[in-house]
Amino acid sequence: MSKIDPELKKKLLRETQAPFQGLRRILWIAFSGSALLGLVIMVSKIIAGDEFQQGSLLIQLIASILFPALLFFDRDKKN
Repeated sequence: MSKIDPELKKKLLRETQAPFQGLRRILWIAFSGSALLGLVIMVSKIIAGDEFQQGSLLIQLIASILFPALLFFDRDKKN
């Protein structure tokens, strides 16, 4: 009865179940890259002998684990 293409209908249903998934994935990738770059810079400063704050290192480590994990769990499970 519906004149909507079945493939379009599937795509629209998938989008209603997981709205803004593409945008979330882009944000997770950007945040992961930023956290990993910050961690690399912080580790290089530690190796160079500069002073560092342990709290900042802990934040970078948590962010470097959290954002890639969120990217992993946000993947499309049907593919």
